[in-house]
Amino acid sequence: MNPYQAGVRLLPNAVTVLALCAGLSAVNFALHGRFELCIAAAGVAALCDALDGGLARLLDASSRIGQELDSLADLVSFGVAPALVVYIWALQGTRLGWVVALIFAVCMALRLARFNTLIDDEDQPPFAKEFFVGVPAPAAALTAGIPLYLFLHFGPGWWSSPVTVGVWALCTAALMVSRIPTLSLKTARVRPRYVAPLLVLVGVAAAILLTAPFLGMALIAVGYLLLIPYTVYRYKWLERHPEAWGVPVRERRAVARAARSARRLGLRPPLRRRVAGRTMAVARGMGGMVRRRSAEDPVEPFDAGPARPVRPMRPLGGNRRLPSTERRRGLRRR
Repeated sequence: MNPYQAGVRLLPNAVTVLALCAGLSAVNFALHGRFELCIAAAGVAALCDALDGGLARLLDASSRIGQELDSLADLVSFGVAPALVVYIWALQGTRLGWVVALIFAVCMALRLARFNTLIDDEDQPPFAKEFFVGVPAPAAALTAGIPLYLFLHFGPGWWSSPVTVGVWALCTAALMVSRIPTLSLKTARVRPRYVAPLLVLVGVAAAILLTAPFLGMALIAVGYLLLIPYTVYRYKWLERHPEAWGVPVRERRAVARAARSARRLGLRPPLRRRVAGRTMAVARGMGGMVRRRSAEDPVEPFDAGPARPVRPMRPLGGNRRLPSTERRRGLRRR
């Protein structure tokens, strides 16, 4: 039985509702031209979205309704609200502005629907829980606002033109529904020797956010996008090394070092993937040729005729008549 009271167990859902309200408030601020408050409201929504899941696990208050409410709140706060804010700011009055806003919102809905279906998927490899499929909802809303951040910090420029804003929104929407693996910060691990430099980097980021908040958010969004190639490399490496699937994250470095040492020494597995792939392709081609030939020229049944009687074997050491060649050779020797 859960030791917490029912009112405390509703806390995660209350935080989710606050995230939903913050996302809707961003639209209200955009209608009044207060775009800096739009970004603040989106930040509050992202903070609440990061807290509700942790609170649900801490209080043992996870439920099906909480999961569905979280998905709906993410759709409104990070899908509908950013699309409307971008449309009101730069795309209103253009021919395809509303189309871009609709595409962004629809891609967010598809991304969240796929996320909900992958939760119960048991066919995924064990390491798949360390990655997201596509850019997650809060990160997509963060990267979609890069032109707005630059506009609020530097003023009007090429980054605030409707064409640039629309193309960037479409690129972000494509990243959401793509199959690109992205890193899940919940399962990320840092080496002990990198803890101090990382804390210094966090302090620098906090200083930039306090002095130039919009420029700092733009840098954070760009840094997240630059992290995607490393995430793809890590995902592909885990696919090629099944021996590291059941190994804890901290111990995978030993597996990686062993693999690098084997490559350095020239130790390769007996069947490389490309050799096996080429052999498989040749086998498929030969099988197809045999099937086509058998279909074009059917083979008639072979009639072997009556069975011949089997000659009995002569005992060893008995009189054996030499062949003519052997007899001639013996006569010559004499």
